[in-house]
Amino acid sequence: MRLCVFVSGRGSNLQAILESELLKGKVRVELVVSDKPECKAFEIAQKHKINYVSVREIEKSGFVTYDQLRARLEKEEIDLIILAGFLKKIPEQMSKRYEGKIINIHPALLPFFGGQGMYGMNVHTAVFNSGMKISGATVHFVNTEYDRGMIIAQKAADISDAASPEEIAEKVLKIEHTLLPEVIHSMADNRVQIVNNRVYIIKNSN
Repeated sequence: MRLCVFVSGRGSNLQAILESELLKGKVRVELVVSDKPECKAFEIAQKHKINYVSVREIEKSGFVTYDQLRARLEKEEIDLIILAGFLKKIPEQMSKRYEGKIINIHPALLPFFGGQGMYGMNVHTAVFNSGMKISGATVHFVNTEYDRGMIIAQKAADISDAASPEEIAEKVLKIEHTLLPEVIHSMADNRVQIVNNRVYIIKNSN
């Protein structure tokens, strides 16, 4: 399976994908995309000899447009787009073109603590201030609304002893680094099915 990974920050989930033993021989990251011309995750791409580009909706030097990016994704025969800490909303035309082929990792248990502006420490601060005793990570399909696509998989973490949003973030990030490769593995094996608007992952018989 040929992957394109969208990032905005340091790229720890990109690193987790590249280092996952579960995904060895199953997938290949062909392209890394960011909304920033100088993104820490590009250093990971360089290290692994992966091509990378910066994207924005309006033409500007140093960036490609989403139309140009779509053409490149088609040329590269990308099977799956992964939003791994990408902070911009994917344009509607692209989300529709790749319906069922874009997934996102969200640092909370959706449908709680999702929506516009709910990313990174904003999420963990909201969870901490809510008094919730459990948080976690969600992998979901991307549609035209923020964090409203069908949920593929979730994992929870006990945060009852967390003394700060930063402690929650640390616990949830560990979950992200295992959950995302697991979902990608399931998709590479065609074990993800949608029945009655609900997503099921078929257990591996091996």
